[in-house]
Amino acid sequence: MTIRVLLADDNEITRRGLTWIMDSSPDIEVCGEAVDGEEAVARAGDLQPDVVLLDVRMPRLDGIESIGRLLNLPHPPRILMLTTFHEDESVRVALRAGAAGFLLKDTPPDELLRAIRDVHGGHAALAPPVARRLVDGLADRASRTDPEEESRIAALSPREHEVLRLLARGLTNTDIASALGMTEGTVKGHVSSILAKLGADSRVKAARIAYRAGLDDQA
Repeated sequence: MTIRVLLADDNEITRRGLTWIMDSSPDIEVCGEAVDGEEAVARAGDLQPDVVLLDVRMPRLDGIESIGRLLNLPHPPRILMLTTFHEDESVRVALRAGAAGFLLKDTPPDELLRAIRDVHGGHAALAPPVARRLVDGLADRASRTDPEEESRIAALSPREHEVLRLLARGLTNTDIASALGMTEGTVKGHVSSILAKLGADSRVKAARIAYRAGLDDQA
């Protein structure tokens, strides 16, 4: 059976290189491409790929913020994140949101193909450098919490704390509304307030602040 992959990356040279690698394998084919998260979600809805290879940093809608939308499609794909960087915070947020794996763009071709097969088969795939950074981050994140971030988190209301905690776990507004028994519109209002109080310009940055403070692990 051929594994159909949708490739989402805003760099054309990167897309060409990755397409060449995947097309060299008889059991993997690139069924489509996208240059940002918005297009990735739209094309995934039309093409129904088995796996979406998703760049973390893209215009309009970045890779991490695309995960929830992709997983809410009628035929949700498995998601494999791809990045030049290996920030442990981004890895943790992506995995919380539902990504099945996280690779670096300099991953050798055979490891990339193996990772695609692994996530398609229901397994996880983490590049060794990414896994090491993730473990290191878990060990010392408390010592890296910024005092200014702590004061901003302290300024949140109890309800905003609850919303931020679930946001940091990768839940969508719809999921948060269901978990907390409120409307999606109310959740959106809380998220806007949280971003303003934390000085964050996106959900991902707010989730990173929550991660550093350990909020994502609170029951």
